[in-house]
Amino acid sequence: MAKSSATKDAQALFHSLRSAYAATPTNLKIIDLYVIFAISTALIQVVYMAIVGSFPFNSFLSGVLSCIGTAVLAVCLRIQVNKENKEFKDLPPERAFADFVLCNLVLHLVIMNFLG
Repeated sequence: MAKSSATKDAQALFHSLRSAYAATPTNLKIIDLYVIFAISTALIQVVYMAIVGSFPFNSFLSGVLSCIGTAVLAVCLRIQVNKENKEFKDLPPERAFADFVLCNLVLHLVIMNFLG
């Protein structure tokens, strides 16, 4: 009996999350997909390193840190672009995107420098 109530609770939770996410604007969903892509790319690199080996370790670290850093910057962009976030209500979306692009440029310049 406890399993069926736990299953019903889990289904209710997933249903409420799905209905709440359906109301999310399209631009935030696109940013979410980008974050998922960046994290999955980092995970693929970690699995590849575990299977094949990490001979050029700097390359492995650069790739993973690039993916994780890009995902973190995309989450920051999502927070700034979200209309429901009152903290950044005066920040125009164009400025948030320009900050995202500039920070990505700096991140990837540091990553390229780390490669050697």
